[in-house]
Amino acid sequence: MVKIAALAAALLAGSASAFAPSQSGATRNVALMAEKSQALPFMNRPALLDGSMAGDVGFDPLGLSNIDDVGIDLYWLREAEIKHARVAMLAVAGILQVEIFGPAPGCEAATAKCQMDAFWQIWNSHPQYIAFGLIMITIIETISGIAATTGRETGERAPGDFGLDPLGFLKGDPEKAQRLAAQEIANGRLAMWAAAGLIMQGCSTHEGGIENLMASLKDNAF
Repeated sequence: MVKIAALAAALLAGSASAFAPSQSGATRNVALMAEKSQALPFMNRPALLDGSMAGDVGFDPLGLSNIDDVGIDLYWLREAEIKHARVAMLAVAGILQVEIFGPAPGCEAATAKCQMDAFWQIWNSHPQYIAFGLIMITIIETISGIAATTGRETGERAPGDFGLDPLGFLKGDPEKAQRLAAQEIANGRLAMWAAAGLIMQGCSTHEGGIENLMASLKDNAF
């Protein structure tokens, strides 16, 4: 009787295990899911985009993060992205500010609402302003280039880090610093699209960005 009961228990246990999910299979599926890109779930996550950088969601359909044989690597690409993001935010703010409030003192010749046309008005009336701007850009690019090259070689500097934090936003809470870094890159990426749009519409319509927006709303063009 005892043997029969033991045999029945063994059979029941075997039947239950047949319907139980395989632990190794579940672990393997989780591992496979973890390798998928957060931005593009139908593609594998790029090997170097492990989520450690602010704003990294594994978006790299062209595989640019894997380039490392033409003097360009992920550090260089990240440095370029952050730099262009910051420049684009300044550019969009500057374009809209001048269109709304008018040109800065000394630039009264720039009367056009379209800042692409205003640039050429300044070029024709005060070319020294443009020359000064190019000189300043050269100096800034030289300094940032040295910082990027040194940081790339030593690994002691994060891309885009110039130690510029006069208001102390990045001091104290590390989670707050990470959140601000993510917000910076997210707004910078949006600003790059916005700057490209403002330049494109300015060159094609010769009107300001807000001017074009108001005309589209009036004409129900959306």
